[in-house]
Amino acid sequence: MLIEQTLEELRALRLTGMVEALEEQLRTRSASELDFADRLALLIEREKTAREDRRFTRLLRGARLRMQACVEDINFRSPRGLDRSVILRLASCEWIRSHQTVLVTGATGTGKSYLACALAHSACRQGLSTRYYRFSRMLSDLALARADGSYGKLLEKLAKIQLLLLDDFGLAPLAGTERLDFLEILEDRYGTRATLVTSQLPVENWHELTGDPTFGDAILDRLVHGSHLITLKGGSMRRRYNSTSGSDTEEEKTE
Repeated sequence: MLIEQTLEELRALRLTGMVEALEEQLRTRSASELDFADRLALLIEREKTAREDRRFTRLLRGARLRMQACVEDINFRSPRGLDRSVILRLASCEWIRSHQTVLVTGATGTGKSYLACALAHSACRQGLSTRYYRFSRMLSDLALARADGSYGKLLEKLAKIQLLLLDDFGLAPLAGTERLDFLEILEDRYGTRATLVTSQLPVENWHELTGDPTFGDAILDRLVHGSHLITLKGGSMRRRYNSTSGSDTEEEKTE
């Protein structure tokens, strides 16, 4: 009776990991051979793991990543200028904690979006808040927010995200208030949050995309200065799904 009461109290405290671990111990004869301290340590470790798993699931859902990508599945064999040591260092997420910027450029199909989503996935694993946006969609959301009066609230929300991933920058030149909106985003994040940007165009062509020399200088100063630049080379990695192997690799999902 006492153990049932203990389990109910653990559930009431939302210590679900400890509940599962205790129930397993009760079913396992070998657990009774452990002393109290060891059994308690196992319960605490299970609760810690359960909380980390729930947090990861919540962060991954909130990130809204375009692709199911992870660093372990990145194809380093293809000759596209991808340095394994650089990617693994970025996957440690120290650049995010240091509020830096990563820029990924390359032609269509070279794997920019996949690489970006894989790094964002690593951030979620390490408990860092992340949000994926197609660059054009972010601009649309900001325009709508400006119209309905929620512009300031949206800017504040974006400023709090530890890693903001902006995919496909430069598909069209910035126009009107878009330049100001993008500068506001970068100003809020510069030196305080991390940003990851992908683009088909090389960085040296970005200035003309802003459509205004003054805005261009301000945007690129905050975006490019001190950033980590990854330039992907080679042709498209897109391939049809291999029905023989049944694998779902980077080549089949890449953008």
